[in-house]
Amino acid sequence: MISVTVSERDFDAGAEIQKIALIGGGAVSSFVGQVRGTGPLTALELEHYPAMTEQALRAIAEQAADKWSLHGILIYHRVGRLDIGAQIVLVCTGSDHRQAAIEACSYIMDQLKTVAPFWKKEIWQDGSETWVEERQSDVDAARNWAK
Repeated sequence: MISVTVSERDFDAGAEIQKIALIGGGAVSSFVGQVRGTGPLTALELEHYPAMTEQALRAIAEQAADKWSLHGILIYHRVGRLDIGAQIVLVCTGSDHRQAAIEACSYIMDQLKTVAPFWKKEIWQDGSETWVEERQSDVDAARNWAK
């Protein structure tokens, strides 16, 4: 089972994780990303092209399913304006064994940071806005999976 959601609405991480847990298996791994508060940052705004984004997220999930034996994959990614502390993303994977669930969850997050077509803008207290550049550490993490 692969579930991909892109929405402006917040999510209930516990309820979403339960969807994967109920499939069965024995191992569920999850990651929740939040808007981090650094200095005078007040919000993050995420833009996307809906048809392209959902297709890209599904492709990332399918790649993970090809690499690991998984019962379920859930990706929930928010878009729009998100204030400090707001949830941005949930990735959840279920498998018979913890290593597969943990590795697949980590792989999906690394791919989301580098491949998924989101455009992020930081909004500062003074009203200025800055587009977020790709970080080399994210690129390096994603490349490590190709080894």
